[in-house]
Amino acid sequence: MSANAAIEVSGLSKQYGAKTAVDGINLTVERGEIFALLGPNGAGKTTTVEILEGYRKASSGDVSVLGFDPATKGNAAQRWRNQIGIVLQSTSDAADLSVFETISHYANYYENPRNVEQVIDEVGLREKLNAKARELSGGQRRRLDVALGIIGSPELLFLDEPTTGFDPEARRSFWELIRTLKAEGTTILLTTHYLDEAQALADRVGVINNGKIIEIATPQTLGGRNHAPAKVTWLENGVTNEIHTKDPTAEVLKLSQRFNGQIPELEVLRPNLEEIYLKMIGELR
Repeated sequence: MSANAAIEVSGLSKQYGAKTAVDGINLTVERGEIFALLGPNGAGKTTTVEILEGYRKASSGDVSVLGFDPATKGNAAQRWRNQIGIVLQSTSDAADLSVFETISHYANYYENPRNVEQVIDEVGLREKLNAKARELSGGQRRRLDVALGIIGSPELLFLDEPTTGFDPEARRSFWELIRTLKAEGTTILLTTHYLDEAQALADRVGVINNGKIIEIATPQTLGGRNHAPAKVTWLENGVTNEIHTKDPTAEVLKLSQRFNGQIPELEVLRPNLEEIYLKMIGELR
């Protein structure tokens, strides 16, 4: 295993009877990076992550997470679990404990937990400090899930659809928290259906479909995005004109000469990550 790899997977497969959910994937996540795993429902994304988390056992292939095989049991497995944090897609169970009590209770399971008060502030639950967990709204319960995932100061954090139920302001506050965790050296594996979230946070993204990894790249280069034709639009004689070109700079220079440097309502647009992703998935369906 590479010394810089937090996650290293080779030839990973998972079968359920005659059905192949994960089909021989290879994947490396470097320490300290944010890696987003994208894919439609039923693509094998959740199964892959559950194998990495130790909740499912691979049918074949090699899996190393922080230098450990997640399928291993015993005391060594518990020490390994203390190094990872998991925020599942489902929300935490309702409880009669307060927000503060719930997070404090979880903190007691770890040798070097984060400061409870600090975590409460980081996830934006200060005003709900003494509220019962069962009294929280869906978005607030999701923030509590995140707090429980990071309280143990994990080296590696799994985030499964972490901002489901968040309003736009809460999502962006959460993004800042993720960037802070990355700056502290935390490795993060993120699954999300929000492509803008992957674009804003991820160092690299992997697209999985039909149990196979289609491509791994940066958000800027996925699917040849950086070389995809750009759309150049401008206003002329009251009419919006547009052209598609692989060399938008040359076209803008031509327009600039024509309009003496003042091109009315000029816009240069390349496909965003969501457009590229949907095209990739669509081509394979």
